[in-house]
Amino acid sequence: MSDKGTSDHVARPLDGAAAGSGKKRGCGAHMKRKWWAYLLGLIVLVVILVPVLILVAVPKIAQKKIDEAQLEIRAFSALNTQSENFTLGIDSVIRTDGSVHATIAGFEGVMYLEDWAPQRPFARVHFPETTSDAYQEVRIEQFTPIDDMDAFTVYNTWLLINETLRVTVRGDTTVRVRGIDRAYPVLFKKTLTVPGLRLFEGTVVRDPAISLTGDAQGNNFKGMVDIPNHSQVTFEIGNATFHNYLNGAEIGTVFINNMILRPGNNTFPMNAKVENGPVLTFMSTRPACETGSVPFQLRGKDVVNNGQRLSYFADSLASANQTVNIDIGGALRHRNVTIACRS
Repeated sequence: MSDKGTSDHVARPLDGAAAGSGKKRGCGAHMKRKWWAYLLGLIVLVVILVPVLILVAVPKIAQKKIDEAQLEIRAFSALNTQSENFTLGIDSVIRTDGSVHATIAGFEGVMYLEDWAPQRPFARVHFPETTSDAYQEVRIEQFTPIDDMDAFTVYNTWLLINETLRVTVRGDTTVRVRGIDRAYPVLFKKTLTVPGLRLFEGTVVRDPAISLTGDAQGNNFKGMVDIPNHSQVTFEIGNATFHNYLNGAEIGTVFINNMILRPGNNTFPMNAKVENGPVLTFMSTRPACETGSVPFQLRGKDVVNNGQRLSYFADSLASANQTVNIDIGGALRHRNVTIACRS
């Protein structure tokens, strides 16, 4: 039995080796006969996958990178303002991860208020060609017709009265990825939260002076006004006039000429035609007779620049009253006038 067992044990691996050699010979013979079928299948696979990659995957990647890019507007300006157009300036930065080498074609984009239901564009912007570099500065200066006066006026009004507002930049463009001779359509859309003017909060009138007779233009009040611009926008306003109210009644007109409001603090000479009677009467009441401070309300009346009326600034300045406290007591003391408190 031991001989028979040994014989069986030796025979099995020999049979296995023979079977393995047979499989290899069969596989080799199969490849020799069918190699063209496998090659054809590989070619078909490449022919299918490459177009799918180019037509589907690459555009999705390009759009994803556009969506992930960050747009920062550092400065915005409206200069050379006229009744129907102005010069638009934008100083911006685009940041990406820099992982894809691509060129974004120049395009015309629109800007609109994200939270104003019609979302009508208040400006059209011609963006230059850019790249996908990790950091890129983009500066724009262009003549800009005002296509939608209502939308531009609403934008200026929101900018005036709000602490912040959301502005969306949107446009269709194309992207060319390095190494692929094809342009892919993409949507550039960025919504930015930008600081507003806060109704010129913090405005101060310094060195007020009162005249009982008035000058050649009829102005009987003057001073220096400090107007803070809390936004990133520079405005060329020109000559602005304001309604002047006291206790809800209009008592005169305020004039500020040659206004160019830049971000930060701005100082201008101010003149006014004011009815002295209501002011002196108010000064005899408490607390004005004790503090000398009178709370005037100002509201936009008109704006003219280089002989052209700027309705988009005039209407926005007329949208709300601004209270400005002025030291009338100090101005009267300079004229040796003292007003006692009424009992």
